[in-house]
Amino acid sequence: VNSVSKMLSNGILNFILDIFNIVFITIFMFSENVTLSFVILAGMPLLMAGLWSVKAMQRRAWQSESNKNSNLNAYLNESINGMKITQLFVREKVNHEIFSNQAKAVSFAWQKAVALNQLVPFFAENISQWVMSFVYIAGMLWMYPTVTIGTLIAMGDYARRFWQPINRLAQIYNEFINTIAYLERIFETIDEPVTIADAADAYPLPPINGDVEFKNVSFAYEEGVNVLENLSFKVKAGESVALVGPTGAGKTTIVNLISRFYDVTAGEVLIDGNNISKVTLNSLRSQMGIMLQDSFIFSGTIADNIRFGKLDATQEEIEKACKTVFAHDFILQTEKGYETEVNERGSRLSQGQKQLLSFARTLISNPKILVLDEATAAIDAKTEKYVQKGINELLKGRTSFIIAHRLSTIKNCDKIMYISDKNIAECGTHDELIAKKGEYYRLYTSQLSEM
Repeated sequence: VNSVSKMLSNGILNFILDIFNIVFITIFMFSENVTLSFVILAGMPLLMAGLWSVKAMQRRAWQSESNKNSNLNAYLNESINGMKITQLFVREKVNHEIFSNQAKAVSFAWQKAVALNQLVPFFAENISQWVMSFVYIAGMLWMYPTVTIGTLIAMGDYARRFWQPINRLAQIYNEFINTIAYLERIFETIDEPVTIADAADAYPLPPINGDVEFKNVSFAYEEGVNVLENLSFKVKAGESVALVGPTGAGKTTIVNLISRFYDVTAGEVLIDGNNISKVTLNSLRSQMGIMLQDSFIFSGTIADNIRFGKLDATQEEIEKACKTVFAHDFILQTEKGYETEVNERGSRLSQGQKQLLSFARTLISNPKILVLDEATAAIDAKTEKYVQKGINELLKGRTSFIIAHRLSTIKNCDKIMYISDKNIAECGTHDELIAKKGEYYRLYTSQLSEM
């Protein structure tokens, strides 16, 4: 982005000025002597041929340098974020070697690209010298005395003045080639195909109550390998539903389909009777709240992060939301309260504190459908007691889908679905499933025995 900005701010202005210089010098040259003017211009086809011969190589070289540089930055970022794991497995030496090899690859790619760039001013400088020399030779040997010494000196000066901006344009050409390589990387990201998009005839989802229905839903991440198969259920507005089952059974897939992060392979997902594949994404997701195990906190103040859920939220609304989820007290203990800077990814906060802020952020957006995917997994048992009270307030009047491995946190849900073998194996309240003594009963008792 910096390379593109530099090119746009400096290169274009210099390009325009140099073009004006070339035009005016050309006019003066032809007014002085037409024949020698054509001699001066004769070097242009040679320069164009030289540029054309190295253009493709330059472009590939800068693309390679850009890709290797991105890989190096990505590896560096990954290494910093995973520093504790690296230290735990004594991988410092191996990681340093990998980083060193990638840095050498970047250096080599850069040197190759720069070497190719140097060919452009080399062509321009040498051709200009040949042209000026040829002007004097042609004038002295073949055109004298038709061409006077004064005219010859003037044409030599015009040749110098003509080729000076050409040499500068050669440098701008290099910057242009570099910028094209970087722009291609930017456009690769911009042009990344959107897997989920609004249908051509999509309509805004009106304000919802929160009824959710799956009708014969099947879904596969890979073609022919279904994760869910012919799944059907109904959830009434305001009901809380817990999704439990073995890892990989499809619990998170179900809530992702409700949020329309994926489209169903077959069947329908309905909200208040509206097929969500036919409504606009913004109108759907603006009425939903999602809380994940890994709470993402943006750089900025605590208040800014909570206001992310509602940009026009007042300070009173922010504090009310934080008190509801028991985040208010710890916020007041920070350096500047709600105006405390939390740094990138909330590095100054504990995992539990970040989770509490995400609860407040979701609460203030007032969603009608709420998804909690292992939302309390990162919070210790003591904190969880307080947070659970806040979550209970958050769930009131909202349709909620809760994924939790700690079954003690979902006992009070209106409905518990045990997901297994691509469908619902068991469904009922906690007491009903315990009395049934099926898969849920065995999972629950096994957790009790581990406590």
